[in-house]
Amino acid sequence: MDMWRAWYAGDPNHLAAVYGGVAAYTRNSVAREFFQVDQRRATNSELRMFWGQDPSPGQQAAKLHVPIASDIAETSANLLWADVPQVTVDLDSVTDKGTAKSTQAQIGRYLDDRGHAKMREAAELAAGLSNVYLRVVWDKTLRPRPWTDVLQPESVVPTWRWGALAEAIVWRELAPLQDGGEVWRLLEHHTPGTIEYGLYKGRVGVLGELMGLADHPDTEYLVKRVNAKGQQATGIDRLLITHLPNVLPNRVWDGVPGTAPLGRSDYSGVEPVMDALDETWTSWMRDLRLGKAQILLPQSMLDSDGPGTGGTYDLDREVRVSLNMLDEGGKDTITQVQFKIRVEEHELTAKALRRQILSSAGYSAQSFGEEGTVAQTATEVAARKEESLTTRGTKILYQRPALLEHLTVMMMVDVRHCGAKGVDPAAELTASWPQAVQPDPEATARTLQFLDSAGAISTYMKVKMRSPELDDTEVWAEVQRIREDKQSAIPAGDPFNAGGGEEPDDEDDADSDGTEAGSDEGQDETEEEEGGGSRGLAAA
Repeated sequence: MDMWRAWYAGDPNHLAAVYGGVAAYTRNSVAREFFQVDQRRATNSELRMFWGQDPSPGQQAAKLHVPIASDIAETSANLLWADVPQVTVDLDSVTDKGTAKSTQAQIGRYLDDRGHAKMREAAELAAGLSNVYLRVVWDKTLRPRPWTDVLQPESVVPTWRWGALAEAIVWRELAPLQDGGEVWRLLEHHTPGTIEYGLYKGRVGVLGELMGLADHPDTEYLVKRVNAKGQQATGIDRLLITHLPNVLPNRVWDGVPGTAPLGRSDYSGVEPVMDALDETWTSWMRDLRLGKAQILLPQSMLDSDGPGTGGTYDLDREVRVSLNMLDEGGKDTITQVQFKIRVEEHELTAKALRRQILSSAGYSAQSFGEEGTVAQTATEVAARKEESLTTRGTKILYQRPALLEHLTVMMMVDVRHCGAKGVDPAAELTASWPQAVQPDPEATARTLQFLDSAGAISTYMKVKMRSPELDDTEVWAEVQRIREDKQSAIPAGDPFNAGGGEEPDDEDDADSDGTEAGSDEGQDETEEEEGGGSRGLAAA
């Protein structure tokens, strides 16, 4: 996770520290145990990385980093949470429709702008760091409803049971009270129905002794919430923490105990290629530095500043006296040095590495603007983004159950501690994500026109295809409005629609067409008018 965080953050100092060799990890006891279990990583492969190499003696450190890792995590979050998924209540799981409606309205409040932003934050962190945790918190002095708190994966010590999160210890460091190397840590042991707090004073790498919650100003507020054992009852039989993996399985941690349920980062296995991209970019910038024009002058051409003080050369001086020299036929020689800047070679290499990184991470180059911004239809965009959309669909498989479990716990806390009315925490929820690529309105209109001309579609289905986000009630309301608009569009006093909106008789069209058909039909009409006026009146 530390390696992935270094790539996600894009900090060159962190990358240099991470790839400084195995010794950089084995100084930590927990990491040392990890390397002892997984001997494949206890090698010197990291030393061959570009970021693991020390700069040459006498040369400044000029390594550059291309933040493609952070771009991948950001794009992943945007694909998943650009829009809020629609969470609905199963009507069969609630007592009445009124409760279902109020429950769904409350869920919409959980996923307001704050909740939406938090879930997007969690998705971005999970893409980079392999997993995150969602914690339900509440404080009625701050907000009337509970809300989501995103926990970093390193700050939680999980306990798994059959692959599910059974218990969790959340820890964080507090501000030191004095200078002396002491480290204060607050631990929260979460179990179903209970949170047990522990304040410890130790040092780096050592938890230390258990202190009272009143011994630190940042934990004094907990004294009123806990009992004599430092426990707080949550009032619900669920964990307040939900685990959200990115995708599974994790190929790197295969066989490492306790890591199977943890997710897999989008960077897993792509680190060497990202390292090569940074090396290519650094080499390109090095060519630019070396490509600056330089001139070489003989010592005799310098203007002396006096004995022992060296000499100078004024580049802006226009008139100079020819020097009597033996070299090059007695002429002054000024040599220009300018190395070639290999722009095309570096650009092609960087593009190839970038495409490989995106493909290995599961994304299409189109998602990152690699193919330009020419206007295209929704079908063409979906075809070019097929790899990204496939990855999006895979991640939704892990996002959906975590989201629904988190919302269920939030409803329980809302009813128990925030006094929510008309909310049924036992309601079963479903979530559907909106389409990543919206259909082209023009293409949809043409399809509807063809189906309507063929008489193969009803008004209800036309509205449904036009606006798939509408529910049945909204669709029928739109159908009724369309029918009313058609009725109001009929001219008043039209004799052919006096019967309530029926289509006009074809006889009128036939008469008008007959007049234009030819002289024979016109002669027949003249005879009928002369010989049988009553017949024409009856027809009228």
